[in-house]
Amino acid sequence: MVRISNMGIVSLCIVLLLGSEICIAARQELIVTTIKQDPYTMSKGSQLEGYCMDLLAELAKKLGFKYKVHLVKDGAYGRQDESGNWNGMIGEVVRGEADLAVAPLTLTAAREKAVGMTKPYMQTGISILLRKDIVSEEAGFFDFLSPFSGETWFGILIAYFVTAVCICIVGRLSPCEWSQPETEPNHFTLLHSLWYAAGALSLQGAGPHPKAVSGRVISCTWWLFAVVLLACYFSSLSSSQGPDSAPLMIKGFEDLANQDVIEYGTLSGSSTLAFFKNSNNPSYRRIYEHMERRKSFVSSMDEGVQRAKEGNYAFIGESVSLDLAVARHCELVRAHEVIGMRGYSIVTPLGSAMLKNLSVAILQLSEAGELAYLRTKWWASSCIPDSAKGSSLRAHSMKGIFLVLAIGLGIGVLLSLFELTSKSRSTAGEQKKSCCAVLTQELSQRLRMTSTKGDQETSDKNKA
Repeated sequence: MVRISNMGIVSLCIVLLLGSEICIAARQELIVTTIKQDPYTMSKGSQLEGYCMDLLAELAKKLGFKYKVHLVKDGAYGRQDESGNWNGMIGEVVRGEADLAVAPLTLTAAREKAVGMTKPYMQTGISILLRKDIVSEEAGFFDFLSPFSGETWFGILIAYFVTAVCICIVGRLSPCEWSQPETEPNHFTLLHSLWYAAGALSLQGAGPHPKAVSGRVISCTWWLFAVVLLACYFSSLSSSQGPDSAPLMIKGFEDLANQDVIEYGTLSGSSTLAFFKNSNNPSYRRIYEHMERRKSFVSSMDEGVQRAKEGNYAFIGESVSLDLAVARHCELVRAHEVIGMRGYSIVTPLGSAMLKNLSVAILQLSEAGELAYLRTKWWASSCIPDSAKGSSLRAHSMKGIFLVLAIGLGIGVLLSLFELTSKSRSTAGEQKKSCCAVLTQELSQRLRMTSTKGDQETSDKNKA
């Protein structure tokens, strides 16, 4: 017994004695209909390429069939007229002119009644496309920290403490700052050094100021670091906020419905428009009534993207198509909210034997990560990440001023040691002692201020 299915597959079926039936399928070339839409199906010379063509090739490899692709004759996806007839790719499959329709065809109840539709190979929904510069993001409590990255703030904190410690050390080592450790108090304690360094960051200063050359070198270097740091901070802060910061904040359809500054619309006669028209959600109904009242529809996807690029217009469409527009046009952004989730499926004739196998193959490709790879391949963005505007300055971009500070601190500490060595050499000549012995004694007195002061107070009490 020979069966010829509507899929172009010839089956040879042998009825055994026990009544069971074995079918040996001899596969012929399948006719596949599609439609041109970037990036699903595009022309490349005499060939077709795109997401759907790659998907079809993977399915053919898994299921072992050959195919021939042609573009749909009337350039339509598939809509049922008043008399119940279908046009577009759905109509070609219904009339037997094609065995498969591989395109971004939305899985709907009406289509499911007329043809077979596989498990969705891609999920989509309805979202909003608009320019980046006409909406503002929600302000955070710590946005004032945004001009610098976390590693930069950490570097600044380390630089602050290291500078304060160096000021404290120089204040102890330099004889010009502390000439008589036995009798004079040290003005540059660690606490005062921290306060002095903090005063420089506020451009106010805090006395007393260093008198020694070593202390002044560190002080000048730290002031230079503070001035450059503050200049970078305020410059980055003002550029990130912008002089004409928009007052609107559109995160979803509720925000869009509650404002009347930005015009919005969708594709005329599309399933997106039907979703808002048939919805019982008050916000969605207001969006539909606004679009119907203002006649803010567009005739094509390209027109909607172009109006969104021109500004003061939000285009409502399918999220995957909007993602492609964002990847191609860097000044656009898609809202995070996605509603009305639906899927794109492959169409077969109603009751087709291949429907189950195609669905299983699609699920296997999804589980293997092939569908995600195809999505990344064909939706690759040509935009450079927006790192200049509103980005955080990183430590490596300010490494020059950190290097200048490190050199200044090193020179200051070395100068203080040179000053102390010069005094020790002069004292050693007067007292006719070894310079190393005098220098060791000076370092011991200056670096053990607390214990020295405590011993002196103890001896004074004993004398009393």
